Amino acid sequence: MRSSLARVLVATSAIVGIAAGGLAGASASEAAPQQATKPAVSSRQVSPHAVNNLGLDTSRAKNWQSCLNAWGFSAGTEDGQLGTNSWMAAQRMLNAWGYNAGTVDGIVGTNTITALQKFLNAVGENAGTPDGIAGPQTRAAFWNYNATGC
Repeated sequence: MRSSLARVLVATSAIVGIAAGGLAGASASEAAPQQATKPAVSSRQVSPHAVNNLGLDTSRAKNWQSCLNAWGFSAGTEDGQLGTNSWMAAQRMLNAWGYNAGTVDGIVGTNTITALQKFLNAVGENAGTPDGIAGPQTRAAFWNYNATGC
């Protein structure tokens, strides 16, 4: 009895599925073509703005933003949150001053860290060998540099 009930349920499901067009068996040539759609907004508009303070507290991150703004690199609001705008400003500054941060994209990648290390070493902070890794020595140098405003 159980197996015949299961068969009836499976058969009924198959018939309903075929009638609705949702069961496998329809070939690609029978499927309705998909319409090309445009996103309502670009991915740049909806991408998250990650914050990477590289070990700075809010006060020291505000000092860094203040310096970037004072130097004319438009870090935006001095809120102590080093997000995309702050890092794009830092990349513009590092590139303009010859430290080669690479593409101005606000991403704190290897090129940005290497450029920051070169900058910190040039201003007398010991960030260590410019290797693109924001390790303890680089973070300590960045911390010390931002103890006060520029």
